Amino acid sequence: MKKIVIIFSFSLISFQIFPQSLYQPGQQNLQARKWFDSARFGMFIHWGAFSVLGDGEWVMNNRNIHVNEYKRLLNIFDPYDFDAQKWVSAAKNAGMQYITLITRHHDGFSIWDTKQSDWKITNTHWGKDAVKLLADECHKQGIKLFVYYSLLDWYREDYPHETGRVGQGTGRTGKGDYTGYLQFMKNQLTELLTNYGEIAGVWFDGYWDQTAPEGTADRNSRINWKLDEIYTLIHKLQPQCLIGNNHHMNPFPGEDFQMFEQDLPGENKSGLSFQEVSSKMPLESCITMNDSWGFNITDNNYKSVKELVQLLVKDAALGANLLLNIGPLPNGNIQPEFTERLNAMGNWLKTYGETIYGTHAGFIKPQYWGAVTEKETRVFLHIFKSTGDKFFIKVPYKIQSVKLFADGKPLKYKLLEDGYVMIDLKALSADPIDTVIELDVIK
Repeated sequence: MKKIVIIFSFSLISFQIFPQSLYQPGQQNLQARKWFDSARFGMFIHWGAFSVLGDGEWVMNNRNIHVNEYKRLLNIFDPYDFDAQKWVSAAKNAGMQYITLITRHHDGFSIWDTKQSDWKITNTHWGKDAVKLLADECHKQGIKLFVYYSLLDWYREDYPHETGRVGQGTGRTGKGDYTGYLQFMKNQLTELLTNYGEIAGVWFDGYWDQTAPEGTADRNSRINWKLDEIYTLIHKLQPQCLIGNNHHMNPFPGEDFQMFEQDLPGENKSGLSFQEVSSKMPLESCITMNDSWGFNITDNNYKSVKELVQLLVKDAALGANLLLNIGPLPNGNIQPEFTERLNAMGNWLKTYGETIYGTHAGFIKPQYWGAVTEKETRVFLHIFKSTGDKFFIKVPYKIQSVKLFADGKPLKYKLLEDGYVMIDLKALSADPIDTVIELDVIK
């Protein structure tokens, strides 16, 4: 505790001198951004005490479960089949480059051996530090680790629950104290960023609980969140650590990447993505495999492998990563509906990964027929839907050659007026998921 107090005394000084409104990312951070902007595929893991109830991560709020009842999950949550090697290997075999792990969701339950709260995984019968096990395995297998951390809390009394928009039915009667709660968060974040090796990023899930309703673009909060102080602490402890915040607004000073929930960048099919797409920082879409984030025993609405691969391609075509979610069982197993899809995506990437990793946005946004990714002088046309024997597209570059990516077979093409090219697909057997054509061009 003494060490943490000393750290914060220096941090408070730095908050006054180097506010994040003046934040300029250093070389380590810029290199991390560059890596992140090439990774293209990651795994989101929603898992914790809430998994026991099989009704998603919002179950405490949705069922208005009181704290005194909810904390009984300490006696029930027993992930005896948890295997960090299997979890990380599942991500690696799927072709994923990083994992974003829920370390504390809105129910306040911490899945590491925090010294700041008794409401933690090491006080269960299982008793192990899941963050340490995952962090060690990620470092061993060369997978980068991001930590998700909720800024709000339905469990703690010192969170200003009186003015919150959710968590009103959890039976808290004490008075909120944001000064104390802020210090609690700083202490926990310090633990995560000093006890588990290199952390690639911190993934915050917005501060919307204390703001005007979503979509109003109103940044005025009912409490002063002091994100400036939180961001400064993170960048002080690990300068390379990337910060993202799922607040559905344009990026704030101190943030290093921008995320979109259940949407591609620039879309708002989910009704959550009101923000403009940043042209200055890396992008990420977080998307579920079914309709749920945390384990939901009745949710069988799984996306097909075809849908998932095409989501990955469209994200890459917009210069964004796909953070694909799994919600493991409370016993620690990853259910086969997830692993089957992950394995299939990994197999697809073994052939087509070169058209995804390290690419940048295509010269046009995804279309009804497919999408375009680019890498230096190579342009990849991802054709999802048949357009007949001839494919027409306007290309803003000088074309040198056209071939099928999978086997390098040359394809006949004809240059037309106004930059259009016609590619002869007559001799091709269309791939049921994605027919990839490579253009070698001069830019």
